[in-house]
Amino acid sequence: MSKIAFVFPGQGAQYVGMGREITGISIGASRIFDEASEALGIDVRKMLFESDDETLRITENTQPAILTASVACAQPLIEAGIKADFTGGLSLGEYSAHVLSGSINFKDAVRLVRKRGKYMQEAVPLGTGTMAAILGLTREDVLDICRIASEYGIVEAANFNCPGQIVLAGEIDAINKAVKIATEKGARRAMLLNVSAPFHCSLLKPAGEKLSNELDSVDIKTMDIPVVTNVTGKVIESHNIIKELLINQVSKPVLWEDCVRTLIQNGVDTFIEIGPGKVLSGFIRKINKEVRVLNVEDNASLNNTIAALKN
Repeated sequence: MSKIAFVFPGQGAQYVGMGREITGISIGASRIFDEASEALGIDVRKMLFESDDETLRITENTQPAILTASVACAQPLIEAGIKADFTGGLSLGEYSAHVLSGSINFKDAVRLVRKRGKYMQEAVPLGTGTMAAILGLTREDVLDICRIASEYGIVEAANFNCPGQIVLAGEIDAINKAVKIATEKGARRAMLLNVSAPFHCSLLKPAGEKLSNELDSVDIKTMDIPVVTNVTGKVIESHNIIKELLINQVSKPVLWEDCVRTLIQNGVDTFIEIGPGKVLSGFIRKINKEVRVLNVEDNASLNNTIAALKN
């Protein structure tokens, strides 16, 4: 029997105007923007629709902005009676997945991710850490590169996005050495990324500790829809471990390829990427060419997705 997964993007997918069209046709989506503004004490519509790229690139703005746009874009699907059998998200996107699953209230989630963005940015002084994408090498090759380059400082695999695309994070000297080694090993590309911090590596542990204090005040409920988690690449077995997973997620690698394979093993044959961009859609197609991949970020993509699901 066909199963559907709703999946949500992470940081980097943002753009000015995301979610605008959907709020014009969905009462639920418009209400999500209202709730975000109430929770944060700022005009979220203005920030998403009328600001600039620089404003949205500030991590403590980026994270609540993407969460709000993503959860809003899910509303017309829900209103149309389209239900997810599973849900998940890449890094920040996992919070959107928890909102959809019912485990975390949206207002709590949007406050949490604003703090999460702030703590992640503060964890490593500017100019000391960075990230790099390595394309065209195996997981084993990349882990070996990290081992060799660790002589120069902290360097760790941060994102396993899809076959042949792995992102590293760590200290600048060690990352530069890793890029050099990857090039020598025959990587198709090995390049530094324009990021403000080395996300998803051990340097971010202080951010996880601060986030832990915030999570203590959040009521985590039983999941109505199963969620796959980046930390293990598996379906979360109990809501009792969600806090621990979200704390660890800040400084552990994102096992996105594993998450997608787990969903497929559980019978998912239709993935709907919900929120800004189509980055996850590209990853999913590289992981498995047989599954159907749809997306919802504006009215045209929403209509296309609804039409495709009727066939």
